[in-house]
Amino acid sequence: MSKKMIRFFNKQKQFEQDVLEHGMEYSSFYGDSLKRLKKNRMAMFCAGILVLLVLAAIFAPVIAPYDPTYQDYSAVLAAPSMAHPFGTDEYGRDILSRIIYGSRVSISIGIVAQVVASFVGVILGAVAGYYGGRIDSIISRIMEIFQAFPDLIFAMAIMTFLGKGVLNLFIALGLLTWVRTARMIRGSVMQLKEKEYIEASRACGASTFWIITKGLIPNCLSTIIVLVTLGIPNAIMYEASLSFLGIGIQPPTPSWGNMISAAQTFISYRPVYSIMPGVAIMVTVIAFNIFGDGLRDALDPKLKN
Repeated sequence: MSKKMIRFFNKQKQFEQDVLEHGMEYSSFYGDSLKRLKKNRMAMFCAGILVLLVLAAIFAPVIAPYDPTYQDYSAVLAAPSMAHPFGTDEYGRDILSRIIYGSRVSISIGIVAQVVASFVGVILGAVAGYYGGRIDSIISRIMEIFQAFPDLIFAMAIMTFLGKGVLNLFIALGLLTWVRTARMIRGSVMQLKEKEYIEASRACGASTFWIITKGLIPNCLSTIIVLVTLGIPNAIMYEASLSFLGIGIQPPTPSWGNMISAAQTFISYRPVYSIMPGVAIMVTVIAFNIFGDGLRDALDPKLKN
């Protein structure tokens, strides 16, 4: 970084300090966004549901009444009761305990898959948007290849090639959802790179790496946050679909998808067996989507005034 840039940022920090010392109102973009988000009651209600789900996943060994893999053959396919609020499955395992432990799988896979997708998508999207030309064309063609296949079929092909397992599921879902992130970041970077502060950075001798990592990507942070929030429920649905088809999470590890798959045979005899994992998926996906919509509205700079 050149000396001119150091002086420029020092002056900016001094200005912010002077504003705070003189008691002037200093608004923050994310502070204002948080205030707008708090006014959205439905989004905050869904945020509370998500917090409860995350806490249930973290403290599953404390909350769950039984070991999710414990088999009680004296209570096979038992009806809901005080001992088993949601009943038991074909092996006498407590359904409530398996749903609670299944939240660990679904939420962790959703979050990790989006972290992988965001990491790949942000890097490739920023590089394509900043450089343009041949590099942009190559990356865009790669994105078109990935988008040419239906999502679920593409995920099934990856899992068939890599094999079953949690790690391979992370990779498959990450590769499945990075294209949308890359396209959004590419469009944002193409707009931001023409701004005056980027031109000033170039004039001051800033490197391309510094401009992309310090000047462009931080200004796409609100877009990345929204994409991650809205992408997690998609990853949860894909994981449930793959587990339902038998190529995702394998029994006896509890997963909402493989629980619904196992309950098909008993749906007319014990409908609660398949209904409750489906309700868990529905509540989680709807909560993430509503919270993501509220977060997108709160981070919209057009609503700042």
